[in-house]
Amino acid sequence: MTHDQSSAVGSFPQPRAEVESLHAYSAPLEGRRQMLRLDFNENTIGPSPQVVEALRAIPADHIAIYPEYDGLQQAVIANLDLPLQPDQVGLFNGVDAAIHAIFHAYGDRGETLLTTSPTFGYYTPCAQMQGMVIQAIPYEGAAFAFPLEAIRNALESTPRLLLICNPNNPTGTRLAPQQILELAAAAPQTLVVVDELYEAFTGDSVLPLADFSALSNLLVLRSLAKTAGLAGLRIGFAIGHSAVVDRISRVTGPYDINSFAVTAAFAALQDQAYTDGYVAEVIEARTWMAEQLQAAGVRHHVEGGNYLLLWPQHDPAVVDQQLRAAGILVRAMTGKPLIDGSLRVSIGTREQMQRFWAAYRQIESIPG
Repeated sequence: MTHDQSSAVGSFPQPRAEVESLHAYSAPLEGRRQMLRLDFNENTIGPSPQVVEALRAIPADHIAIYPEYDGLQQAVIANLDLPLQPDQVGLFNGVDAAIHAIFHAYGDRGETLLTTSPTFGYYTPCAQMQGMVIQAIPYEGAAFAFPLEAIRNALESTPRLLLICNPNNPTGTRLAPQQILELAAAAPQTLVVVDELYEAFTGDSVLPLADFSALSNLLVLRSLAKTAGLAGLRIGFAIGHSAVVDRISRVTGPYDINSFAVTAAFAALQDQAYTDGYVAEVIEARTWMAEQLQAAGVRHHVEGGNYLLLWPQHDPAVVDQQLRAAGILVRAMTGKPLIDGSLRVSIGTREQMQRFWAAYRQIESIPG
């Protein structure tokens, strides 16, 4: 490359080709705090009062000390009430960091990520930055059924990673835990990662059935963001065979999780009754919301998770903006395969969903 050519490229050091062509996952997360947040599937009421109390009790001088993690794996295991060992639980700065670490440890140029479409958008840039090939198999039919046979067939080519979001974000599609275990057993050279961030709203976890000594290629992701209300603090877990957990933990920083997140996690795990109460409230509100949509003849899809899809009669972008003007945020699925033209609506409490439904009915001129 000549000097002139180098100057044309840019005056800064050039990154790897995969990074230069990468479109990073980004989300419009600014200016949301005073709104009814039904756009990112967050807990809509906040964490347990015990979490708030624990955070407020942190001595000022502890902020100057590097975080300590001793006992947190054991607290996760006690909360799950499963026969796991501490070295089978990896701690991460949110599940996003765990996903990134999985690709960093296991993804390589030219190897294949097998997943479904549409699904959580962060999988794609993580695969792209490693130079991986992405094989995304669409959900099937009007009910967005899991493409089980197509996934089984694709596993015969031994992809490096299979990522299953269960229930899937954004379609809510659920896959029975036993079927996931069968997929992992059939593909021992593929790391099968099950993203269970929304599992609490359906109860479809593979963890009670998983034998990681027999299925060392199975890894399960969990979080305290969606249920316990710790999204702002970033704390997530990867649970699996100790050797796999060790490898993905090697590619993280020594103090990636901050002290506040650790303190909050201990408190949240100890107050499971609060989280269970919130989850039950969301499930009840989800049922109520689906009944309203059904009665009004609004095209919608709801299956798992704390969210649903609906298709407005008017321009989704206009409806999105009118809801925002009413102080309510939802997520437009513009450009997403199979669900373009829909809005994803997170489910909060019954009172919050009543507020949403009143505004939506007015915007769409749905009679009362």
